[in-house]
Amino acid sequence: MKGIRDGVKDIHDGLKAYEGRVAATAGVGKDLVNEPMIRHWCEAMGDTDPAYAGPEAIAPPTMLQAWTMGGLSGHTGRSEAYDELLALLDGAGYTSVVATDCEQEYLRPLRPGDAITFDAVIESVSERKTTKLGTGYFVTTRMDVRADGELAGTHRFRILKYAPAAPGPKASGERAAKRPRPVVNRDNAGFWEGVAAHRLLVQRCGDCATLRFPWLPGCSTCGSREWDAVEASGSGTVFSYVVMHHPPFPAFDPPYAVGLIELAEGVRIVSNVVGVPYDKVRIGMPVRLEFLRVDDELELPVFRVQDGGEG
Repeated sequence: MKGIRDGVKDIHDGLKAYEGRVAATAGVGKDLVNEPMIRHWCEAMGDTDPAYAGPEAIAPPTMLQAWTMGGLSGHTGRSEAYDELLALLDGAGYTSVVATDCEQEYLRPLRPGDAITFDAVIESVSERKTTKLGTGYFVTTRMDVRADGELAGTHRFRILKYAPAAPGPKASGERAAKRPRPVVNRDNAGFWEGVAAHRLLVQRCGDCATLRFPWLPGCSTCGSREWDAVEASGSGTVFSYVVMHHPPFPAFDPPYAVGLIELAEGVRIVSNVVGVPYDKVRIGMPVRLEFLRVDDELELPVFRVQDGGEG
């Protein structure tokens, strides 16, 4: 037991030695802040805020990291310290990795034409932690992003490097895990009432008639708090999708496809894509709404690929 404790202390001391070391220096954004990238981002997010268009446009603040990404060709200016840290964890058996969260602070708007530079530092390495995924260490990096030399924002990114936990034996008579329950509140209760009646309801602004989904207390176009609901036809197409492989969650059986479905009415909803194998889902596939009975208490809207949709 003492040898194990000493080993843990040794690797912990070695990891802590990386705190404060530079992860990237004098990094340069591949592109100036520009209108096409802002437009693509806003179209993908469905964000119609007028502040992001026109001659006085600014970039959405949440794009902060987008201007620093190196793409497939990578970046120059990256130090060896971060790779050394990950290699040390790999060598100690913490070979799996999952991104856990990020934090951003916005200090000034980014505008088309701004030249982006950045520096990054290994800000912290946690004590050894045990999670449901396994035992490992949280590593946090902090990136300071500058626009034309002026600090514009800070991006903190945290990962868990861990050794996967061995699956425990299933207890005799143990019940199958239930899907997580949706959070129903006064703003979205009408939507779930519609689902219970096998109707997919979309909000419509009472002043400008803009349709919106998910349900919100006010209109993002005109700000009105007046609204009613219309029933969607149920037809749509796969606008985008991801295939979930890991981490596994109780009541889910990966891999499975999660789609961003564009309804015929123009709004988009996140749901499961069913009717074809997960690796056959494609952007543009026609889909049709149906309701899936998950358990005795819960039904969910899902979208089935229509005949002729599989390529």
